[in-house]
Amino acid sequence: MMNDDIAKIYFTEEQLKAKVAELGAQITEDYKDAKEDIYCVGILKGASVFYTDLVRAIDLPVHFDFMIASSYGNGTSTTGSVKILKDLDYDIEGKHLIVIEDIIDSGTTMSYLL
Repeated sequence: MMNDDIAKIYFTEEQLKAKVAELGAQITEDYKDAKEDIYCVGILKGASVFYTDLVRAIDLPVHFDFMIASSYGNGTSTTGSVKILKDLDYDIEGKHLIVIEDIIDSGTTMSYLL
């Protein structure tokens, strides 16, 4: 079984689905009167599954885009500098932007992206 090597499960699949639905509903409420376009940007590759689930839960038209950024190189700890491997395809200046990332530890990559 896939979970045989997991010592403890902190959140069930049902809990995660409920939280994603809650986040989608909250984003829908927060942006329901927005006049500008909404852009959801997923930071690849780690956020791809969560990104897909979340944008499906947003009941508004959104533009999709992706970036690949790395501050780790080939290692497991940040190098302190961020490298953009794939940039946005759209001009997002003046737009509502929701950045969807999978892991934020030091904050280096997210600070650079924002």
